[in-house]
Amino acid sequence: MNPRAASPDAHRRDAPAPRILVTGADGQLGRSLRALAERRPGEARYEFLGRTQLDITRADAVAAWLDAHPADRLINAAAYTAVDRAAAEPDLSRAINATAPGLLARACAARGIRLLHVSTDYVFDGRLDRPYREDDPAAPLNTYGRGKLEGERAVLDADPGALIVRTGWVFSAWGHNFVRTMVRLGAQRDTLRVIDDQTGGPTWAGHLAEVLHTLALRPAGDAPGGAYHFGGRPWVSWHGFALEILARAHARGLIARLPRVEAIASADWPAPESRPANGRLDCARLEALLGPLERDWRIGLDRVLESWKTEGS
Repeated sequence: MNPRAASPDAHRRDAPAPRILVTGADGQLGRSLRALAERRPGEARYEFLGRTQLDITRADAVAAWLDAHPADRLINAAAYTAVDRAAAEPDLSRAINATAPGLLARACAARGIRLLHVSTDYVFDGRLDRPYREDDPAAPLNTYGRGKLEGERAVLDADPGALIVRTGWVFSAWGHNFVRTMVRLGAQRDTLRVIDDQTGGPTWAGHLAEVLHTLALRPAGDAPGGAYHFGGRPWVSWHGFALEILARAHARGLIARLPRVEAIASADWPAPESRPANGRLDCARLEALLGPLERDWRIGLDRVLESWKTEGS
């Protein structure tokens, strides 16, 4: 089954639709959850919170908001995701990625609100030669990954029943992401150089939103707390992903000509912060709970590119 098929059975038909708060409303995942809520009204009562509505790094603000806005679930889609900049702004990135999740978890636990927290494949060092399972040792390589791992631990320390969904290589029609960057550069340059020794599963934020929505609708006893993995398939390198993006963008007239795309090693593109070479995630635990999931990132890529073609973005 897929998340949409699973959701009607996730709560009693005669029960009121659950009230779900979403932090990080202006990010890729927040906007994807908003689009889902607009397409499927009645399944849940969503409220979307950006930084102007709630500062999730302040315990008093979180407590006051939750007291004034009772909820059944809270999806924490807020994150500091600029990997290299996180090292230059460690206090800010840690406040958002490490401190805030713990504050949210404690506040939710005290009020009987189930927390769904989004984390990352960057909690792993990427040295395994297989997809990462939830119980594999975490050993982040960079400031961003260390902050996200600290946030995970703070969440589960405060509320072992909370759900953590790790994902990676997220893209959507909104915000800054690899797909948008490749389309922009592909329209400007004759040659691109893209890393070919890092492999993962690009994740369309629309698919991730479906998973979180489905989990949020399930009774707490039907979804044991702890970490779950969700990422796209098929596996691909950044170079392979770039080739697919550019070919499909060119076919839709979003770029006039196909640039040459050179495959390079990570060492040939030095960055302030290291990235894991293996970002593949084993999603068996989540699929055992929800059934087969739609994970093909090419479907999401086509939808993103079609939306840009239609809107002239």
